[in-house]
Amino acid sequence: MAAERWPQAELLGLEPSEVGVRRSLAKVPHARFIADDIMADADVPADLENWATHAVCSEVLEHVDDDVGLLVAARRLMTPGCRLVITVPGGRMSAFDRHIGHRRHYTPASLASVLSRAGYRVEDTAGAGFPFFNLYRRVVIARGERLVEDVSSGDGSPGPLARAAMFGFRPLFRLNATRSPWGTQIIGVAQTPVA
Repeated sequence: MAAERWPQAELLGLEPSEVGVRRSLAKVPHARFIADDIMADADVPADLENWATHAVCSEVLEHVDDDVGLLVAARRLMTPGCRLVITVPGGRMSAFDRHIGHRRHYTPASLASVLSRAGYRVEDTAGAGFPFFNLYRRVVIARGERLVEDVSSGDGSPGPLARAAMFGFRPLFRLNATRSPWGTQIIGVAQTPVA
């Protein structure tokens, strides 16, 4: 988590949901969180125009209809030359992915195309997460509709079996290759244009 890795950094989170803001504040109380849909042409607070020198967009683009538009809108919060790191899922979409709102998955080439069309200078895109993230994805795909049923019953949180599987995979994820042509987690690094 960024707050642990860089405790002196000023952190800002944008979230379209008030519930998401409350949950985020509970986890990182010293960060600033704003409930805002930057796609809605809402006014950005003046102190946030060209604010960020580094930005992360993790597991977001696959959920929005206009991924290029989101990245264009986000640029007004970033300084020229701001480094942006993006993570998105790759590989086949599962029933669970569709259930949680994935509209698409990416390849390194398709993520690079989205970043370029949004006006960013692409530094790198690659697959990551081999072999354990790939294995995790295969388990999710194999579980299929049953996983959707698991999280749809009750309060929407994963059941004990799903929580145990996630707990078991967590330490294995640290052993993944950070760059691999077989990785089904897609990572991109880009910069905003310098005037």
